[in-house]
Amino acid sequence: MSFKPGEFSFETLAIHAGQEPETTTGAVVVPIFQTSTYAQESLGNPRQGYDYSRADNPTRKAYEDCIAALENGRYGTAYSSGMGAINNCMYLLKSGDEVIVGDDVYGGTYRFFTKVMDGFGITARFVDTSDLQAVEQAFTPQTRMIWVETPTNPLLKIADLKALSGLAKSHRAYMVVDNTFMSPYFQKPLDLGADIVVHSATKYLGGHSDVIGGALVTNDAEIHERMKFCQKSVGAVPGPFDCWLTLRGLKTLAIRMREHQSNATKIAQWLSEHPEVERVIYPGLPSHPQHELAKRQMSGFGGMVSFVVRGGLEKAKKVLEGTKIFLLAESLGGVESLIEHPAIMTHASIPPERRREIGISDGLIRLSVGIEAYEDLQRDLECALNSGVPCGCH
Repeated sequence: MSFKPGEFSFETLAIHAGQEPETTTGAVVVPIFQTSTYAQESLGNPRQGYDYSRADNPTRKAYEDCIAALENGRYGTAYSSGMGAINNCMYLLKSGDEVIVGDDVYGGTYRFFTKVMDGFGITARFVDTSDLQAVEQAFTPQTRMIWVETPTNPLLKIADLKALSGLAKSHRAYMVVDNTFMSPYFQKPLDLGADIVVHSATKYLGGHSDVIGGALVTNDAEIHERMKFCQKSVGAVPGPFDCWLTLRGLKTLAIRMREHQSNATKIAQWLSEHPEVERVIYPGLPSHPQHELAKRQMSGFGGMVSFVVRGGLEKAKKVLEGTKIFLLAESLGGVESLIEHPAIMTHASIPPERRREIGISDGLIRLSVGIEAYEDLQRDLECALNSGVPCGCH
C-alpha cells in the first residue's frame, strides 16, 4: 500500500510512509541493510536497482521516502550531517553566483558561507530575512538563491515564506528553507513556495541525541536529479544504522513535538515574568514581533526558547552552570532539555562585532526545551536564576 501526503495524517505517515513490511519475511520494522554492495542478477542488471550503498541503500531509501512524505514533498535525499545537506545544495550554483542568507543563522552555516563558499567564488549577502524590503534590496543580477532559517537561530525571528518565495521566483532564484527548528510537524515550507527544505536530522527528526544526519526535500524533479547525482558523486551519505535510528525517531515526531511545545510555551511564559530576565524570545508569545505571522504559517511554535538575563555574561555563566536537568551542551531537539550560550558556543564562529550588530548579546541564553515534567524544568531554571540561593530542587 502506498502512503502519500494528503491521503493520510502526519502521525500515520510518520509510522508507515516508505516503511511497508519487508517483502521476504514480513518484518514490520525496516531492516538495517548493513551492506556496502549487492550481488547483481546479471551483468548490468542489479536487483531492484541497488548496486552500491553509496548510491543507494534500502534503509536509506525508506528514510528518504518518509521525510519527503512528512514535508509534503515528492523527493528526499539523506546526508551524513546537516552541514553535508547544506553543502549539497551549493552544487546548484557556480562561481560568481550570490546567495542572500539570513543574518541570524546557525554559526556553522555562517562559517560555511564565509570560510568555505567564498573560496569557490560564491558570495553570501547577509540580510534580515524578516524584513522583506531589505531582502528585495539585496538582490543583484548574480543572486541565485535565498537561504532562510525560520525561526532563526538563536534569535527566533520569523520570515514570511510565501512572500520570500514570490521574491525568489520573480528573480529566478532558488528558495531554500532550513526547517530544523520547526520540523515538518509545525511547518511545511514547500507548501508556502520553497524549492528545497533542509534539515539537520540530528535534531528533532532523530530526536534522541544519538545520531548525526541531514536531509533535503523537494518537489522539483530537476533539482532532485541534481541532488541525487551529487549525493552519489560526493559521498556524504549516512550509514544504514544512522538512517534506521532517524527513521525510528520519525515515528514519534508528532507526539514529541507536541510535548516540546507544551513545555516551551509554559517556560517562556514563566520566564517573561521573572525579575532576573530582561527579555524572552519565543514565537508563541504575543510579545514576539512576528507572532501573528508565526500563527499564519506555522501550526505550532516549537520547543526553542531564547532569553536575555539581567547582568550580562557574569549572570549568564551562573545560570548556564547552575542547572541540573538542563544540560550545558550544544545541539537541540532531543528529548532531554539543553541550555547553551550562543556567543561562546554555537555561534562562536561569528565575529564579536557581527554578533553585537544582530543582537546576540553576552546575556543571551538558548534553551532546547525537552519533554521532561514541566514542574521539574521550571524549578531547575528557578534555582539557576537565583544564583545559588537554595530553592529545594538541587
